Amino acid sequence: MIRRNSILFFGLILFLVLAGVSFSAEQNGTKRPNIIVILSDDMGYSDIGCYGSEIETPNLDSLAAGGLRFTQFYNTGRCCPTRASLLSGLYPHQAGVGHMINDRGVDGYRGELNKQCVTIAEALKGSGYSTYMTGKWHVTGGIKVDGPKFNWPMQRGFDRFYGTICGSGSFWDPSTLVRDNTMITVPTDKQYQPKETYYYTDAISDNACKYIKEHKSDQPFFMYVAYTAAHWPMHARERDIAKYKGKYDGGYDPVYKDRFKKMKDIGVIKPDAEISPRAGDWSKVKDKKWESACMEVYAAMVDNMDQGIGRIVKSLKEKGEFDNTLILFMQDNGGCAEGIGRGDKPNPRKDKPSFDPVPAGEQFYSGSRPKQTRDGWPVRTGRVMPGPADTYIAYGRNWANVSNVPFRLYKHWVHEGGISTPLVVSWPKGIKAKNELRHQPGHLIDIMATCVDVAAAKYPKKYKGKKIKPMEGKSLLPVFAGKRIEREAIYWEHEGNRAVRAGKWKLVAKGKKGKWELYDIDADRSELHDLSGKDPKRTGEMAEMWNVYAKRANVIPWPNAKKKNKRATGKKTRNKK
Repeated sequence: MIRRNSILFFGLILFLVLAGVSFSAEQNGTKRPNIIVILSDDMGYSDIGCYGSEIETPNLDSLAAGGLRFTQFYNTGRCCPTRASLLSGLYPHQAGVGHMINDRGVDGYRGELNKQCVTIAEALKGSGYSTYMTGKWHVTGGIKVDGPKFNWPMQRGFDRFYGTICGSGSFWDPSTLVRDNTMITVPTDKQYQPKETYYYTDAISDNACKYIKEHKSDQPFFMYVAYTAAHWPMHARERDIAKYKGKYDGGYDPVYKDRFKKMKDIGVIKPDAEISPRAGDWSKVKDKKWESACMEVYAAMVDNMDQGIGRIVKSLKEKGEFDNTLILFMQDNGGCAEGIGRGDKPNPRKDKPSFDPVPAGEQFYSGSRPKQTRDGWPVRTGRVMPGPADTYIAYGRNWANVSNVPFRLYKHWVHEGGISTPLVVSWPKGIKAKNELRHQPGHLIDIMATCVDVAAAKYPKKYKGKKIKPMEGKSLLPVFAGKRIEREAIYWEHEGNRAVRAGKWKLVAKGKKGKWELYDIDADRSELHDLSGKDPKRTGEMAEMWNVYAKRANVIPWPNAKKKNKRATGKKTRNKK
């Protein structure tokens, strides 16, 4: 009988191993946690309340108060590379998206998430996780109704998807809107018709809540919520804008100084931190009402996103899942200095629509900027009051400088203003610490490793017959517990802008031909005191580290910027960002 029971026991063990069941998946009878990764768009380091902002973000602040805030977490400085890196756990060039979604002729810059990587969804799905996504995808050039879908979310591991394939567009009627594997339009979506006017940020939040409520499996879920807030165009609901009326009438300096002081007070920057040079002179702004309105709408967009995050948290609590859900909030790049749509000339609304209404079932534009609203009004740029569907402008460089307090530069660059992001972490059952800061550097590449670790999943060496590149990141679980992780360095490249961080030292340059600058980040996070001339030995050693990384990680060879960009199908493409 003992021998027979032993055989049955070992047979059961063998069956479970072959079935891919991990014995570490559940510890002490505790169910593996759900995981929600939330990514916002084109926001600066100081744009949420718990990192220094005056913008109301009570839900993110509450998550931080019950968990952790990382003060030195990094993205890649741009939308597409960040999404590729976050999803894959690799540096963006290794995943094929070193620039944007256009094929620039070499492997690091194909503009498509390649088959030598897996997404977090693909990695966790093999371990029994249900996988959901809402929001912005932007790691493929396949954005046409009848075009290729091999890199759409459901082809990359997600069970359900609601969102947009391209990078930007109207918040009131987004293009390339997709439910699961079918391109839809706002009016024709049978599963989601809001009681009030459609607004994309709300739709992302509401569909995330829908997936949580409809999740019936005993297995945990992974969810990726990728907002387009607060990316241009500046579109927001009137009630959200109203909360910030007059808030920015004093101009850039008061906000800049107040944020800087608050950041020191709450510990996200050091008490002796220096502030980078300010951009913009409020006294020289011609139309102050318009300029302050741009920031009012921007704040409203952030506020609305936070409201949606609150609804997601509420949905988790209603299902009794909040305590055992790991929530990670971060941003895809720093504040955006792009002047999209801005201009000096007033552009008042016409007396009547100029175009015919667009039928409900028609996707009436595929790029970033529509010519008209669905009901026929021309979309206006220039000096127009932002917010409504018939406007299309950005908030501009000077407000982006405020978003990035106290750091230098913006989205695109790899100085601190371009690559620094909050990381808010909440997991009541898994993290004992409450309202604590973590100062250890981390990067998007660490999110895959963390998810695999938390999920007790196995990162594949091969997937669908393809050899998969090893993860580049480190699990953050030890850091959650107050321990340190060791790594050689963290690396960046975007549009020739280069950087490497090893310990407290950061080497950074603007453009392929830019001079290397060396900073002691512990003493000079704002990168104001270049030490490259005083320490040429360290500068040379770190530059060589970067060169080795660049060759290993598909950064080099550089793409030929003059070469015609073509998709894998042979058709011409253009950057949709």
